[in-house]
Amino acid sequence: MTQPPPYGPPASPIAPYQPAPAAKPPARVWDVVLTVVLLVGLGVLALIVSFFGFFLAMASDPCGVRDCSTELIGLGMLTAVALPWAVLLAAVVLAIVLLVRRRHAFWVPLVAVPFVIGSWFVGAFIAAAGVPTG
Repeated sequence: MTQPPPYGPPASPIAPYQPAPAAKPPARVWDVVLTVVLLVGLGVLALIVSFFGFFLAMASDPCGVRDCSTELIGLGMLTAVALPWAVLLAAVVLAIVLLVRRRHAFWVPLVAVPFVIGSWFVGAFIAAAGVPTG
């Protein structure tokens, strides 16, 4: 009895058969556009929150009467000014990675919004710790 002919390309001892790599799904234009628009909005929000971070320097106003920690007030102000930009940078990097991998990325700026706003409150908490009460 004879064997049936082999199916597929003939096997070569030098280069065995490898299947073609799977094609990437097409890019979603709406996702790219929406992600870019939301990231620009997140940048504007980071600018506004960072601007209000400079006002935390006024936490040192009662320091003429009280003994305040100017280091904590300065650290709180620096945190409120710089942390929104760090969150924005992380959101941009994550969104780019997701877009390159053809994954949905519009949610990244939406998730980053509370972190940008919360960064001001973290800075305000640190600055307030530098001013003793009572």
